[in-house]
Amino acid sequence: MSRVLLISSNTTTEPLPVYPLGMALIASSLEKNGHEVKQLDLLLNLENISLKLNSSIVEFQPNFIGVSIRNIDNVDSLSVLNTGYLSDIIPLVDQIRKVSQSPIVLGGPAFSIMPEQILELLNADYGIVGEGEVSFNRLIHNISNNIKTKTILYPSETLIEQEQFFSPLYEKELVDYYFDQSGMLNYQTKRGCPHDCNYCSYPIIEGKKLRYQTPEFVVKNLIDLKKRFNVDTLFFTDSVFNDCQGHYLEIAEQMIKEKCDLRWAAYFRPETIKQSELKLLKDSGLYAMEVGSDAACDATLKGINKSFDFDKIFNFNTNCIEADIPCAHFFMFGGPKETHETVLEGLKNIERLEKCAVFVFSGIRVLPQTDLHKIAVREGVLSKDNDLLKPSYYVSPLVDKAWMDNTIKKAFHKRKDRFFPPEEGQMRMRALKIFGFKGLLWDMALKLKKKNKTK
Repeated sequence: MSRVLLISSNTTTEPLPVYPLGMALIASSLEKNGHEVKQLDLLLNLENISLKLNSSIVEFQPNFIGVSIRNIDNVDSLSVLNTGYLSDIIPLVDQIRKVSQSPIVLGGPAFSIMPEQILELLNADYGIVGEGEVSFNRLIHNISNNIKTKTILYPSETLIEQEQFFSPLYEKELVDYYFDQSGMLNYQTKRGCPHDCNYCSYPIIEGKKLRYQTPEFVVKNLIDLKKRFNVDTLFFTDSVFNDCQGHYLEIAEQMIKEKCDLRWAAYFRPETIKQSELKLLKDSGLYAMEVGSDAACDATLKGINKSFDFDKIFNFNTNCIEADIPCAHFFMFGGPKETHETVLEGLKNIERLEKCAVFVFSGIRVLPQTDLHKIAVREGVLSKDNDLLKPSYYVSPLVDKAWMDNTIKKAFHKRKDRFFPPEEGQMRMRALKIFGFKGLLWDMALKLKKKNKTK
């Protein structure tokens, strides 16, 4: 069997430090197949990355080195630091080459979005697209037995489902760090996304078919996480937690049945939701929702191929207010069909959303294999020769971006529950963190606003 060094290359803490769950899952699958695994998280070693990397390789002498790439960039068109993260990984791979002759295998969500370009850019040996629990083990087997294998492994025909899922191999040092920094850990209950949003990469990374872990398996892992590490808060990282089949409700029921006693939050889609369902979720520990509302009026919602209209967003928010569940809505302005008129209409619609936080992004990051990329090329927003490795954004040619950004800023002026541009939101979240607050933080901003109103 082989020794495998897994490296989480992410070094950004914005918007929050997020546990490298993908690395933990790959580590679990490799160990269960008899391999010896070491996990190295660069975020925990920012002061001495080179020294830690060298010592890890020299001491462990891995036969294979896996490098997980979480994000390509920060998807913020207004960020002064928006040059992308891949340039930071080039010297990392170069340094590995100087210390080891072992094959370097790339993976992670960012790699899966544009595998050919990133493999060439970083000059690595192999890459794994999508989930890697099966693929990494197959790659090791093939190379170890001199079986010819492709440089990029794509998802197998039979993807992981139900009893085939692995439990993440959480490590105490990493758990202690992330829980101390963010006040929560993360867990994924299902994979895949059946929706057809024209800008999104989730169906590319995980496939369109929803594949569920059983509620019993999920809650067993959550209880184990709590017992082993004394974790009491987590975030479900499913692309959309409230699936149409109601699997998420079964998880809530199982959490109540097993007396899980964990606080949790998740990404929600603003679909119709009943008060009885919200009560069930809240009874199971739900304390906040991050809502992918995405566009602020019906025309622009259609422009990104959403299946709901703004009334559904409004009704979803109203139901959450009634259930006393804090919400943060995320919107993108400048997408297809955006005009000066729709910007103003969208801001009026957002004004209708009471007792919630609102985060707004300007423009939409264009990713390959998405319909938005085709639209951008067809409309002349982007050249067809653009490899998209550097941050590239779609902004509707029917709207002036400078006017749009300035109009949004004016609409949100002095609003403590509205965040634009994104970097301003991060600055305000960092301020709360300095005062000792942890968690999502925007929910704390809502509580502070409510408290100030009552004085």
